[in-house]
Amino acid sequence: MPQPVPPPADAIVANAAADAAGAGLGADSDADPFLWLEALDGADGDRALAWVRERNEATLAALRAQPQFEPIREELLHILNARDRIPHVARRGEWFYNLWQDEAHPRGLWRRCTLEEFQLAEPPWRLVLDLDALGRAEDRSWVFHGATALAPAYRRCLVSLSDGGADAHELREFDLETLRFVPPSEGGFFVPEAKSDVEWLDEDTLLVGSDFGPDSLTDSGYPRQIRRWARGTPLDAAPVIFEGETGDVSVTVSVDRTPGFERVVFSRALDFYNEARFLWRDGAFVLIDLPSDMSVHLDGPWMLLRPRTDWAIPHGPTYPSGSLLLIEEAAFWRGDRHVRVMFSPTSGRSLEDYTLTRHHLLLNVSEHVASRLEEWDLSRHPPTLRQVKAPFPGTLSLQSLHDPELPQDRLGDRYLLHYSDFLSPDSVSLATAGSDAREPLKQRGAQFDAHGLAVRQYFATSPDGESIPYFVIGRPELGADTPTLLYGYGGFEVSLQPWYSGGNGRAWLARGGRLVVANIRGGGEYGPRWHQAATGEYKQRSFDDFIAVAEDLIAQGLTRPARLGIMGGSNGGLLVGACMTQRPELFGAVVCQVPLLDMKRYHLLLAGASWMAEYGDPDDADDWAHIAAYSPYQQLKAGVAYPRALFATSTRDDRVHPGHARKMAARMAALGQPCFYYENIEGGHGGAADNQQRALLQALEFSYLWLQLGRELQHGVAT
Repeated sequence: MPQPVPPPADAIVANAAADAAGAGLGADSDADPFLWLEALDGADGDRALAWVRERNEATLAALRAQPQFEPIREELLHILNARDRIPHVARRGEWFYNLWQDEAHPRGLWRRCTLEEFQLAEPPWRLVLDLDALGRAEDRSWVFHGATALAPAYRRCLVSLSDGGADAHELREFDLETLRFVPPSEGGFFVPEAKSDVEWLDEDTLLVGSDFGPDSLTDSGYPRQIRRWARGTPLDAAPVIFEGETGDVSVTVSVDRTPGFERVVFSRALDFYNEARFLWRDGAFVLIDLPSDMSVHLDGPWMLLRPRTDWAIPHGPTYPSGSLLLIEEAAFWRGDRHVRVMFSPTSGRSLEDYTLTRHHLLLNVSEHVASRLEEWDLSRHPPTLRQVKAPFPGTLSLQSLHDPELPQDRLGDRYLLHYSDFLSPDSVSLATAGSDAREPLKQRGAQFDAHGLAVRQYFATSPDGESIPYFVIGRPELGADTPTLLYGYGGFEVSLQPWYSGGNGRAWLARGGRLVVANIRGGGEYGPRWHQAATGEYKQRSFDDFIAVAEDLIAQGLTRPARLGIMGGSNGGLLVGACMTQRPELFGAVVCQVPLLDMKRYHLLLAGASWMAEYGDPDDADDWAHIAAYSPYQQLKAGVAYPRALFATSTRDDRVHPGHARKMAARMAALGQPCFYYENIEGGHGGAADNQQRALLQALEFSYLWLQLGRELQHGVAT
């Protein structure tokens, strides 16, 4: 059957340009003729959704018609549904829970097995909840967002269900013995859809942060109040026991039932990186007097402290940002501030993460973006350190199996060790702290042919002289004609460590493309200093670093602008949007996913106010001066030839507003710049709610990249 002929890109442009007719749109205009595209309901919401559907139809027609689209989509869907995927598990008592999605169960089966069964090649999983059946029965598009269970019995549970994948969710009580929801008519807890934060205080009491109506949310749209809710009473009558300010990001609570160390801690997130913490003791709130930008973790007798800025002890030493410090909680409350240094960063080493078993502290250390594993034995006095033999170089992730809330825990010093790199499929082993011996549990099969592929790490020099690491994955013999995809993020102290992606492998690398991952400032690859070097007034450094990597690739003869595409999502969408507007001649393709783009209004949209510690306040003249210099939506200019970009977002994204991508695409079209636009009606911030949607979205992105940067390569030659 012949394929339909797609409309030319100019038709997409013309349709959007018609919306801007007579609007006086210009690069320096203060007016925003596309403000209506931010609407999510009402008449303007209907008009905006009609605009979305029209653009979706045009983009789908154009990209589905590409010869590589359907083969890529089928391959990606096969990978996403493959049975040899490693089931990621969460321990609750003696059970290990997993959400499994495949072709027959697109929304997933919530299931469980014991550890001994998980060690088998084919565990006999027991069904807990069928999300697809629930959605059909209730005519809702349910997406599973996790569960909160009450230790140590682990019978009472609150299941989080999101309609369409948004961050907002319902909470329903679920009985993990009878495997049924407990309806409110039987005294079951139910919290309506909201961005809620809930903890069990006891089997008949919840501590609930949610949307209780006027004045109950922060400016960022998260809970400002926490209420104590007794079973069998109305939620709206539950008394407020803790409250933050409207300018806070949120308030949260954690309940620790570790025998002998029971505690409840309330917290006000003052911004994204600062919080005030209070121990709830005998009905009073006792301030935990530590720097607000310090991460504080209470575990059994210990307090683990991670300063984000240098911490100077009065009449004592100064501990550098990015270190990890240990102190006994009892000593802290006595006023003792003598801490033990468990990790101290260097120029090439940072602490990626840590976890605790019953007697050990495990450190996941990043050395120039590759993982090392170190282990402290806390049962010794003083604690002793040893280096753990583990796979290298690549990415390790640790999952302690210790449950401190169990009176006796047979898995107290056991943990799961996950490993992957760009060319090695994921594996997971069962390990015991204090030993290098491990039992292989699961090994994913190869999802693409890595023969002839290599991974190399390079360093580019940014304009201020900083050395920026980046990875190049592909066939080393291919030169500047190689379609090359440069990926980055550069924000919120998030590290881009090596990972294994069957999608990238099948749709890009195996077809002759080259993948580049840039570890730019703003991320966490070298700890807090690396992040703080590109926040606020210094955010431009992220974009400078990314551009420097692009230029270094070209200088080394690995690609050229017509063959170089860039991709990023969320903050990474801001990254590629800014680089596209600053250096349009440098790139042949731009995939901009669930992005922030209108930085003049980002703090007014959904959760945007929570990110002002990262970017600054656009309503402050000094902050706006540096934000305006890079805000992609404002920086679009008439008469400039931009790459034909693809903007992808989700209507149900209630974290980063879809209006960013909508308005950017509309404004580019009004300036006569062709672009593609696709908005998934479901999906939340992840962009897709199930594997079918994920495969479609990714196939659109890769088909677009091959269209822009060159068709598939055969025998290393572009065709």
